[in-house]
Amino acid sequence: MSLTSRLTKQFFIQAQRVVPQHQLSRVVGKIAASEHPLIKNTAISAFKAQYGIDMSIAEQKNALKYKSFNEFFTRALQDGVREIDADETSIVSPADGAISQLGHIESGEVFQAKGQSFSVEKLIADPQLAEPFKQGEFATVYLSPRDYHRVHMPFAGTLTETLYVPGELFSVNQTTAENIPGLFARNERMVCLFDTELGRMAVVLVGAMIVAGIETVATGKVKPTGRLELNQHNLFLEKGAELGRFYLGSTAIVLFEHNKMQWDAQFKANSTVVMGEALGHTL
Repeated sequence: MSLTSRLTKQFFIQAQRVVPQHQLSRVVGKIAASEHPLIKNTAISAFKAQYGIDMSIAEQKNALKYKSFNEFFTRALQDGVREIDADETSIVSPADGAISQLGHIESGEVFQAKGQSFSVEKLIADPQLAEPFKQGEFATVYLSPRDYHRVHMPFAGTLTETLYVPGELFSVNQTTAENIPGLFARNERMVCLFDTELGRMAVVLVGAMIVAGIETVATGKVKPTGRLELNQHNLFLEKGAELGRFYLGSTAIVLFEHNKMQWDAQFKANSTVVMGEALGHTL
């Protein structure tokens, strides 16, 4: 890596440490929620051009027909664009994106990138709720700005708890994953916990820099309070059912118990995946 590239990377990391992350995200959130035609059309057009958004797979193909940037960003897909793998034993990708990492949770530690890891206990922020996953399996899926931003069920299960965890709002791209220790266990997140035929399953929706919000089907849009908030639920969701959505890009982490499933060997870090595609199978 050249000196210029190293300095650019260092500046990018340090800038995130000093900017007012939450205040910036709130400002962006207000713009993203605006239904004023000039504001929302300007934001949508600029974003669409910058990231090359493929509107051909969207249910509403005219980007300027959306009421707000948020509605555009969390747009539904056209029927039939994403098929949910029908094999009863399959574990499917919760989202369109790229695999950051996946594999075995070693002694309670989840691998992040290049020597970085974080504890599953810190990720879930509750020792008792984290216990089933300490020797289990994990997959981290990164949703880039151009991706479809709804998160779906990897496997059928009953939602039993949601735990909102306040935190920081670092970017979650490869550069920060390699340089910010415990990144995913530091950022604001919503932990969703399930009872399934395989035992316990967790899907963690991780916030990020300028992410204007996280929403789940059980809680609605999360309102940050600065404190842990645990809620009980009894909501059954089929494999592939919508679980939640991000208002701007982020990451979903899927956790299973030990010796209940395995990831398919073809998938590794940086593999591109689409929602509903089989990532693994039950044992």
